[in-house]
Amino acid sequence: MVAHENNADSNDFDSSTMPFVAPCRKIGVLTPFRWLRLGWGDFNRARRQSLTYGLAMVAISYIVAITAYLMGSYMLLFVLLSGFFFLGPVLAMGLYSISCQLQEGRRPRLGYCLREGRRHMGNGLVLAFVLLIVFLIWARAASMLHIFFPEQSSPGLDELKLFLGVGTSVGAFFSGIIFMVGAFSIPMIMDRKVDVITAVVTSVNAVFRNKAAMLVWMSIIVVCVIIGFASAFVGLAVLLPLVGHATWYAYKETIDAEAWPRYEALKP
Repeated sequence: MVAHENNADSNDFDSSTMPFVAPCRKIGVLTPFRWLRLGWGDFNRARRQSLTYGLAMVAISYIVAITAYLMGSYMLLFVLLSGFFFLGPVLAMGLYSISCQLQEGRRPRLGYCLREGRRHMGNGLVLAFVLLIVFLIWARAASMLHIFFPEQSSPGLDELKLFLGVGTSVGAFFSGIIFMVGAFSIPMIMDRKVDVITAVVTSVNAVFRNKAAMLVWMSIIVVCVIIGFASAFVGLAVLLPLVGHATWYAYKETIDAEAWPRYEALKP
């Protein structure tokens, strides 16, 4: 059964009559763990599709790592991998599509995910461009952090405190911006006929109104990424799809987007 209850009015949709931001619901602090459980359920129900996506992301990570190694630049590795995950919300569109198909009682198909991605390519590219600008600013800021690196050839922890402190603060600041922008915007763009600005403002508003729960959710994502890196990227094959599926449920539970019509389901 395909639940697209607003399709009948989609042809008469007038964006000028829509509110500037979609309302959000209040989320409990521990709710993100339920999203994770629901995401794990989707991973198991669409294991082949999810692993295909996850392994593709692992392959990209290895390509980035090998490129940086051949160029002899560990800073390049750090910057490129950071950029890869800065664009994570856009790259996860296929996973949102899989969860949406499962939620509507359909058998998930990778071909359908690709076609749906093409349908939302315009809005996705606009948001990707915004995230890329933020990433480039962050990369420039990161390249300037070397002025805080100790002059000693073998600095100890005490000498590294300032460098690590400033670097962590800068990274946390830009990561926070990316998280607020991408937390719910891409799932909303895929689910409803909404413009990028409304989706981004809705996402930022929802994060601000659920600070505690969103801090827990962001921490879960960070832990998953750290585990993925610590496992030489192998763990990302499971963890990235898990987070992607869970993000879909985070959007559905947090954002009330009923005022906007849904997209019609694509033909099989």
